[in-house]
Amino acid sequence: MVSDTPKVVAAACDGACSGNPGPGGWGALLRFDDGSVQEFGGAEANTTNNRMELTAALTLLERLAVLPRHPDLSIRTDSKYLIDGFSKWINGWKRKGWRTASGSPVLNRDLWEALDGARIPGLPLTYVKGHSGDPDNDRCDVIAVAFSKGNPIQLAAGEVVEAAPALDLAPPALQLLLTRLELADRLAEGDYGLSLMELAQLVEKPLKTLEGRDGPWRWRDWQVLPLDEGRWRLRRDASGSGEPQGEERGDG
Repeated sequence: MVSDTPKVVAAACDGACSGNPGPGGWGALLRFDDGSVQEFGGAEANTTNNRMELTAALTLLERLAVLPRHPDLSIRTDSKYLIDGFSKWINGWKRKGWRTASGSPVLNRDLWEALDGARIPGLPLTYVKGHSGDPDNDRCDVIAVAFSKGNPIQLAAGEVVEAAPALDLAPPALQLLLTRLELADRLAEGDYGLSLMELAQLVEKPLKTLEGRDGPWRWRDWQVLPLDEGRWRLRRDASGSGEPQGEERGDG
């Protein structure tokens, strides 16, 4: 019997800190194949950027442990400290009694032990360059910074959590939309081929609604064109006059 429970198709996390050490915050999100999004965030009064990165990842692992996941899912992060520690260094640390190669105690051992215990086999961490236009990474950064500064921010949790918007920021939905449009331009200019999951994440459509498409269609100012091996390419329609098959109008 096929489960109706939505699967997680994207996961991302980030941390921020003012002063390092100083007030810090973390942000994380999960996207599901029905189009829903869950966002998380938290703060500590005296912490470091690395601790916030680890805390964000730990939160995702604990939540993902009980959720259905797409087989290609990975956790996207801009922290090489998190990726290298989790995938390369941690076994050596444990063999040496939580000491580094130089013999010093491993920093943030409490969080590393918790992360190791929450590890999910087959779920990797994937590096994404920070502030590069990746919509989920940028959104997690916005959440982390807001929490680090004590600013109120709305978090998606299947439904919007009521909170007063920060006065010096555009509404979160508008921030995210502008970031996605900038990314779409970069992808079109670079002639990148996107997987179906990456495309669904960009256009914020449920993966299930895109799986049956095999021809060109339109999203905002871009033609979405099929490539080989199930990949897709964006091409900006400068004239705005062409209407490929399956045009999308007015969606986010």
